[in-house]
Amino acid sequence: MLEFHQDFAWVVVIVNGLAGAWVLGANWISRVRHVSMWWIVGAAHVLMMVQVVIGVIVQNTTELVAPDFHLLYGFLTLISIGILYSYRQQIDGHLYLLYGLGTIWVMGLGLRAMFLGI
Repeated sequence: MLEFHQDFAWVVVIVNGLAGAWVLGANWISRVRHVSMWWIVGAAHVLMMVQVVIGVIVQNTTELVAPDFHLLYGFLTLISIGILYSYRQQIDGHLYLLYGLGTIWVMGLGLRAMFLGI
């Protein structure tokens, strides 16, 4: 399960990075705006949530102890996704910037967690 957690982290980071770049590009290039973009962003965020749950399972089912900062960055991804979702109504005019930069932020938190991990 630990090996899957480590390998799946790359998938999660890459998908979040690509989704964030797509939404950020859609802020300036209207022809790349498509409903599937929002499905990809949602999938990227769900993948990150699944990754955190897998990490919690690894932590609780093995004797491994992850570094504290690894845990911090992992849970910050969940908090960040929640903040993005909660601000979507208030920043309606800048939704593409919010989700583009926010999803890239989540990707960065994931990368940071990876390099501080086990």
